[in-house]
Amino acid sequence: MDASWRVPRVWRVLLRFSRVLVPLICRLRISGEVPAELRRGPLILAANHVSPVDPILMTAACSIAGVAPRFMATGGLFDAPIAGWAMRASGHLRVDRYTARAAEALPTAAEALKAGSVVLVYPEGRIGLDPWMWPERGKTGVARMAAMSGAPVIPVAQWGSHAVLPYASPTDIVRSVLRAMWRRPVVQIRFGEPVDLSGLTGTAGAQAMRATDRIVQAIADTLVPLREDEPELPHFVDTTRPADMSRVRKRPRVR
Repeated sequence: MDASWRVPRVWRVLLRFSRVLVPLICRLRISGEVPAELRRGPLILAANHVSPVDPILMTAACSIAGVAPRFMATGGLFDAPIAGWAMRASGHLRVDRYTARAAEALPTAAEALKAGSVVLVYPEGRIGLDPWMWPERGKTGVARMAAMSGAPVIPVAQWGSHAVLPYASPTDIVRSVLRAMWRRPVVQIRFGEPVDLSGLTGTAGAQAMRATDRIVQAIADTLVPLREDEPELPHFVDTTRPADMSRVRKRPRVR
C-alpha cells in the first residue's frame, strides 16, 4: 500500500455534493473540530449510530470539518449496482460480517491507517437499540485498530438523524424523505477530544475491552451537550425502532 493514501476524485466530488444534498433534508449543526494536524490521518473517527441516513449526514459534516474519511461499511453496500461502484471508487473499506472474510476487515483497516487514511467506524456495529438512544456497549474492533496502527481516536456524536430517516428504512422511504424535506429537522454532529488510550493493562484482549469502554464513554460524553433537554427519551420518538436491553450501558449524567 502507498505510504500516503490519496483521496480519490470520486470521493472528493461526493463529499462536496453531500453539502448540497443534506440541507434539503435537515438543518445540520456542527460543533467541535478535528485538529488540523490530524485531518489528513492517520486518524480513527468513532461515531454513534442513530439512523440509516447517518453516513450521508456524516459525509457532509466531515466535508465541512475538512476531513475525507474512509467508511467501514457492510459488504452488501459494495455489491449494489450503483452504490457499490461509488463505495469501491471512493476507497471505502468493506466489512463482510458473518462470513469467513469478516476477519480480513481489521488488518485491512489497520493498513489503511498506516497509509495515512482517516477511517470512520461505528463501534456499536449496528444502529443502536438502547431504549433511551444512548450509545450501546461497543465492539472491540476500533480499539484493536488503534492498537495495531497507533492512530488516535476522536469520538463523534450525532443526534437528531432519527427524525430524518427512521430505523425501518428503506420501508416507506419516499414518505420519510418527503416528510424530512418538509420539516427539515435539526441534526447535530459534534467532534470531541481525542480519547486517552494510555495506561491500559492486562492481556491484549483485556486492553481492547478497556479501550472500547473508554471510546464509547467518550462518544456518550460528547453526545451529552447535544441532548441536554432530552436526557431520558428523545422528543422525537421513532416508533419503528425496536428496543434491546442486552447491550445497554449506564447512561451519562446530564448536568
